[in-house]
Amino acid sequence: MAAKARRATVGEPRMATRDLSFETAAAAPRAATAAPAAIGVWLLGCAFMVLAMAVIGAITRLTESGLSIMEWAPLSGTLPPLSQAEWERLFALYQQIPEYREENAGMTLAEFRGIFWWEYIHRLWGRLIGLVFALPFLWFLLRGQIPRALLPHLLFAFCLGGLQGGLGWYMVASGFAELNDVSQYRLAAHLSLAVVIYGYLLWLAFTVLCAPRGAAAAPAGLARALTALLALIGLTLVSGAFVAGLNAGFTYNTFPLMDGDLVPEGYGLPGPWWQSLFEDVATVQFNHRLLAMVTLAGVCGLWLWARRLPLDPRQAQAIHLLGAMALLQVGLGISTLVLAVPIWLGAAHQAGALVLIGLALWALFLSRRSQAA
Repeated sequence: MAAKARRATVGEPRMATRDLSFETAAAAPRAATAAPAAIGVWLLGCAFMVLAMAVIGAITRLTESGLSIMEWAPLSGTLPPLSQAEWERLFALYQQIPEYREENAGMTLAEFRGIFWWEYIHRLWGRLIGLVFALPFLWFLLRGQIPRALLPHLLFAFCLGGLQGGLGWYMVASGFAELNDVSQYRLAAHLSLAVVIYGYLLWLAFTVLCAPRGAAAAPAGLARALTALLALIGLTLVSGAFVAGLNAGFTYNTFPLMDGDLVPEGYGLPGPWWQSLFEDVATVQFNHRLLAMVTLAGVCGLWLWARRLPLDPRQAQAIHLLGAMALLQVGLGISTLVLAVPIWLGAAHQAGALVLIGLALWALFLSRRSQAA
């Protein structure tokens, strides 16, 4: 009887992993899931590359380089122009669009090269992310090291990356015809999908790397509060994409007042109020300011509440880091506005938004994982 009991015990982990959810499977013993820590590190690296991509995109945007390449060539476009004739051909294409005629008429070929390189680096980095994701994925897959429950998540992440490439071109193409800039709607969609990919990769990495062993049970309300806060941070970030798309950061460069008023004159005008939310410079900037302050208040309130909760050291540290990053991000935003959007500050502000989302995800993950334990 004892021998049978021992055999049943030995067989249990293997049988259990067949029907486990992804999170439970990733938290199971390594021998049962065959998920090495290398997979988690790889996913973290991919997430960091997405963050860097968003920063490069911000610099591309602020240097007005995004429309400098008028062709979408996923394979042949990997190589930069290698001859004078090719440079002149690309420059001639750029001279056909409204941005050149209305803003950059008389630009020299040397000046064109200056804006070309940022867009080229942006696209090349996107291709590099695809390689860094695909090649290790195939390596782990061929070696049988990817848990069955993790595989569909990785395939889904790869599909999101392909969709992001197409959406990026769709965004850029909006500036070739009638506009002298890209559509703020498409810009917001492009950034939003980048954040979704970034957050998804982080969550997968957390799940692979972190087991619930020894975690203190977090109060149920903490996970709900962090989920709501994460949604608020995401909404604030999307509103910032509309600020960038309308170049709204170059006006009303005072804080907290806008031209001497707390609420700018003509808020919500002209046109339907719902359209002004996305197309009026004063309305868009005010809404971003308001959401940023509400987000900061929410983070501070959660931090004060969490101090009274019985959290383990990792959970408490995550909340502390989240609070500190929220303060830093608001400081970066105000500085960026008051100084009329220097490129380095604008890029730092974009990076700060993604770091803030990452920390909120980490805190949420810890709260949910401790409850599952």
